[in-house]
Amino acid sequence: MVNDLGVPGCLVEKPIAYQVRDWQALCTLEAESTTKFGVGAQFRYHPVMIRCQEALRSGKLGQLLFLDGSARSTICDQGVHNIDWAMSLNEDAAPVRVFGTVSGNREMAGRHPSPNTTTAQLLFANGVRMLWNLGYTAPSVLDDPAVWKHGRMAAYAQQGRTLYEEFARWEIVSPDGVEQGLVSDMQAWTEGNHQAQANLTNAMLDWIEGGQPVGTHLRRALAQWNAVLGLYASAAYGRPIDLPFDPPDDLWEKLVETLNGAH
Repeated sequence: MVNDLGVPGCLVEKPIAYQVRDWQALCTLEAESTTKFGVGAQFRYHPVMIRCQEALRSGKLGQLLFLDGSARSTICDQGVHNIDWAMSLNEDAAPVRVFGTVSGNREMAGRHPSPNTTTAQLLFANGVRMLWNLGYTAPSVLDDPAVWKHGRMAAYAQQGRTLYEEFARWEIVSPDGVEQGLVSDMQAWTEGNHQAQANLTNAMLDWIEGGQPVGTHLRRALAQWNAVLGLYASAAYGRPIDLPFDPPDDLWEKLVETLNGAH
């Protein structure tokens, strides 16, 4: 184990898992190791996402009611970023129920094995709901065929909303007016991504030195992945799944059967 080497902290890439057995192994690691593990969902620390977080936490937009998250890549690729964006805007309330569906098996053989498309409704512990739409059926946010350029997160509150589109634009609408900007060229995206990576690294170092846990700590990432597994179970069994839940060992096989049209 990493802890046997005396490593105080470790920042790892996403996705942390792709099915049940690796998720279970990481749950055991998180419970037993004193190493501090963070996950590289750096966009939680993007300057624009921070502005959206601060606008919602300020209270000027009123109570958060609904989140609308989407990306045209898969749940294992951009979906794990998407749910972390949502939780960062929603005071990191835990997901408590998921009801979803899946389709397509082409991407099951890809570098991030997952269904081609996933669509779900998430309920969080504070009552906020989220539409979570991933894959080629998700909306495009700009005129560009690259599937990785369409990540989107909108948050709707009583008196305003926030919007972040990774490669397009951002907007904060409040009783005070409208703030907005563009992140539509690669230079702007690269600069924002570098700042997000630096902010994440600094937060990780602060945690190692005794500060608050990094926002993307492993326990939170495991809860997010439990929501992914819950979505798979919901699609396989045709019913909502309460979270957290203990996934059956054969869930991946059930997912494959579902995608292949077996009943």
